[in-house]
Amino acid sequence: MRKMAKLAVVLVAFVVVALPAACVAQQATGAGTVVIVFKDGHRQSIPLGDIERMEFPGPVPAGMLSIPGPSRARLLGKWEVGEGNGENFYITLKDDGTAWRSLGNEHGTWQYNNGAAEVTWDDGWQDAIRKVGGWYKKFAYSEGKTFASDPDNVTNARNVSQNPRGVD
Repeated sequence: MRKMAKLAVVLVAFVVVALPAACVAQQATGAGTVVIVFKDGHRQSIPLGDIERMEFPGPVPAGMLSIPGPSRARLLGKWEVGEGNGENFYITLKDDGTAWRSLGNEHGTWQYNNGAAEVTWDDGWQDAIRKVGGWYKKFAYSEGKTFASDPDNVTNARNVSQNPRGVD
C-alpha cells in the first residue's frame, strides 16, 4: 500500500511539473499530449486539448510536490513587457503587494501564485508574469477574464532592475 501511495505521489509530481511545460509547448507548436507511464510499463497518451482540468483526490504530503520557479523576491522590481503590438511598457511590482503600470499610468495589486506574479489592475485588466523555460513572459487578460483563461496576448518580460537579460 505504501508503494502505491509513493507511486501516486511521484505521478502527481510528474504531472504537475510536466503539464505546464507541455501546455507551453502546445501553444508554441500546436501539438501536445500528456503521457502517463504506469508501473507495469504501459503508457497512456492524452491530448492536452481533451483535458479540462486535473484533479487529485486526497492530501499530498508536505514537501512532495516541489514546483521549481522564481521566488516571490525574484519577481519584485521594474519589468519591461510587451503590449502585444510591438511596443513595450513597464510594470513595477512592489514588496507591499501594490503594482504600477506605465501604460495608462494604472495602479493595481499583485500576488505571488505558484511561481508567478498575478497583477489585477484598477481598470479590470490582469497580467501575469511567469517563467517559461529560461525566460519570463507576460500574459495579458482583458476585463472579465481569469488567470486560467486564454490570454489576449503573450509577450516577453524582463526585470530591468534585478535581471537585465531576463534569464536565470
